[in-house]
Amino acid sequence: MPVIIDGKELAKEIRMNLKEKVEREGLKPKLAVILCGDDPASAVYVRNKSRACEEVGIKYEEYKLPATTKQEELISLIDKLNNDNEIDGILLQSPLPKGLDIQEAFNRIDEKKDVDGFNPYNVGKLTIGQDSFVPCTPYGIMKMFEKYNIDLEGKKAVIVGRSNIVGKPMVACLLSKNATVTICHSKTKDLAKEVKEADIVIAAIGRRGIVTADMIKDGAVVIDVGMNRNDEGKLCGDIDFGAASKKASYITPVPGGVGPMTIAMLMNNVVKAYENRHK
Repeated sequence: MPVIIDGKELAKEIRMNLKEKVEREGLKPKLAVILCGDDPASAVYVRNKSRACEEVGIKYEEYKLPATTKQEELISLIDKLNNDNEIDGILLQSPLPKGLDIQEAFNRIDEKKDVDGFNPYNVGKLTIGQDSFVPCTPYGIMKMFEKYNIDLEGKKAVIVGRSNIVGKPMVACLLSKNATVTICHSKTKDLAKEVKEADIVIAAIGRRGIVTADMIKDGAVVIDVGMNRNDEGKLCGDIDFGAASKKASYITPVPGGVGPMTIAMLMNNVVKAYENRHK
C-alpha cells in the first residue's frame, strides 16, 4: 500500500504556523483579490481563500468585476492596488472572461505584491534560482516532498502539462533539488513511454484519465494536480487514484491533496510580501 500524501493536514499545519507567526510578531498583512466575471469554480476558490485569510489573520479585500469589464478598467484597478500602501498582495483569479488579456494583467501587478508568482520578473528570478514568489501550486508540491522526506536528487521527474501556472514553474522547482526533468504536453509523441520511466509523476493537464495506471512504474511518487468531475459529478484528478495507488509508493488524493496546499502557500506568500515590504 502506498503512503497517501495528506495535503489537507499539511496545509492546516502551515496555516496554523503562519497564524502563530502573525500573532506573535504583530504582522498586519493584507490581500486584495480581483474576481472578474461569474465563473462558479472561481467563486468557490475565492471563498476558500477568504476563509484561509481569516484563519491566518490576513486582512482580505475582494474586488468583483462584471464579465463586461474592459481591459483598461482591469488595468486601472491593478494600478490602484499597486499604489495602495496598505495592500501587500494582489491576486487576480483566473480564468478571465473572453476578451481580457490575463498576461498583460499579470505583467502589470507590482512584482513586490505578486503573491501568485506570475509576473515575468518573479518568473525570471525563479528560473535562475533567486529568491522570488514561487507560484503556489508548485510551491505546495515542493512542501509535500519536503514533509514526506521524498528525495528528488538524481530522480527522473516527468511533468504532464506545460502551463505557466504549474508545469513550467514546476520545472524550475525540481531542478533546484537536482532532479532530472522531462515535461510532456499534447504534442508529446509517446506519453506512456515517458511516464513509465519516471520516478516522480506530476499530472497537471486538467484532463481526466490522461495518465493511466499502466503508465506508472512500481514505486513511483504520483502527484495529481488535476481538478475534474467524473460521470457522477464528483471531484477527481488526472489519474485513476484507485488503480495508480496499487503501484505508487506515495500518491496524492483528489480532493485533499494538492488543492489545500495551493491555498496554504498563497497565505505564506502574502505574509512574505508583508515582511518584504516592511523590512
